[in-house]
Amino acid sequence: MTAPSRKSESRAKRWAARLAQQRRLAEAVRPILAEGRLTRMVGLTLEAAGVQATIGTRCIVVNPHGGQVEAEVVGFSGDRLFLMPTGDIQGIGPNSRVIPTGSVYEAPVGDGLLGRVLDGTGNPLDSHGLLDSSERMPLTGRFINPMARKPIREPLDVGVRAINAMLTVGRGQRMGLFAGSGVGKSVLLGMMTKFTTADVIVVGLIGERGREVKEFIETILGEQGMARAVVVAAPADTPPVIRLHGAAIATAIAEYFRDQGRDVLLLMDSLTRVAMAQRELALAIGEPPATKGYPASVFAKIPQLVERAGNGDVGGGSITAFYTVLTEGDDQQDPIADSARAILDGHVVLSRTLAESGHYPAIDIEASISRAMQEITDKAHQELARRFKKVYSTYTQNRDLISVGAYVRGSDARIDEAIELYPRLMNFLAQDMHQPVALADSLHDLKAVLETPPPRPSRTPPQQQNLRR
Repeated sequence: MTAPSRKSESRAKRWAARLAQQRRLAEAVRPILAEGRLTRMVGLTLEAAGVQATIGTRCIVVNPHGGQVEAEVVGFSGDRLFLMPTGDIQGIGPNSRVIPTGSVYEAPVGDGLLGRVLDGTGNPLDSHGLLDSSERMPLTGRFINPMARKPIREPLDVGVRAINAMLTVGRGQRMGLFAGSGVGKSVLLGMMTKFTTADVIVVGLIGERGREVKEFIETILGEQGMARAVVVAAPADTPPVIRLHGAAIATAIAEYFRDQGRDVLLLMDSLTRVAMAQRELALAIGEPPATKGYPASVFAKIPQLVERAGNGDVGGGSITAFYTVLTEGDDQQDPIADSARAILDGHVVLSRTLAESGHYPAIDIEASISRAMQEITDKAHQELARRFKKVYSTYTQNRDLISVGAYVRGSDARIDEAIELYPRLMNFLAQDMHQPVALADSLHDLKAVLETPPPRPSRTPPQQQNLRR
């Protein structure tokens, strides 16, 4: 190669290096973000003019006295932006400055979150110092091709005998826990958190009472449950956008551990409160109400959140999710309950009648179902579960006749068997909250409880005795 050609090649390389450097500098320059002014506030909705930002962008609202509050862009109309504050709005006044940050909310992820309690913004609520986490994930998650998801083929031991034996849950299944207030759903969630064989547990306490957060962590979970758990708490007194963020953060953390190849148990209490937060936000920005005051966006939000759980396409992990659904007045036809039932892979219904009689966990076996049980259990297990339900249903259908003494033993062999087995069935379904029952032990107990007891001698009714005399 001649000297001039070597010079031209060297000059081209220098120019290429300079261009690459300038390109990096140009990409690093942040665009100029024009700030606007607060023009209107109705309820918790802020309206700003003179500023442009995309949905989900974080903005800083600076009041005239120097204080500031964060807000998120939730809608727009013409040249106006609708924002929802994520903190206390005290001190905000007309013409407050609205400054877009150009960033969106993200969820902290990593092993350093295990044993920690976070709020709806991803900041620590406990007294264990700063989070040991430098990784972040978007709140919206990533799309997974349904054809790329692994099928549900393996059972997950949740440590609750009634669920393990009668409503077997598979790894990657999404279940609903339908219950009214005060029937023991929080205790049941705590039992599954402590007794499950999942690698990581993520608990989202969304829209619940603030008192219940501390009680759930210290009394129900305890040190054993918290050792491998992450709790995200967004109580009822937080703004609706923070409650929505809490649900999204809990799901994003579960997604992170799933992508690491771990089996995750996600407990969301409750899906109804998430729907209510979305309703507050949608109505505040002018979306018209539909069924029982719920706008259409609520029924779009539920599947968006639920579909993020399940088996993944990479890493080999899974998210087995339980979403509690509040049934006001024990109404199973509530629009949120009906929508959730359609999108979930099964549901566990808690009965107020059982709870009031002191039977815990108060699982209504007749009204509950696991849609994946046929794929993850063998024929013998399925046959035992079907026989259990038949005997249980036979007794409940004839309970009134049996209670008043109108049924005569020997009239129907099925009812005679149900009368003999019913006390054993109820003992099988009951479980102490501090005593775990493994999946194998649950199946063994199911076989034992269905062993037909020796027939009892039929007793002649007093009326027939008098006739014989």
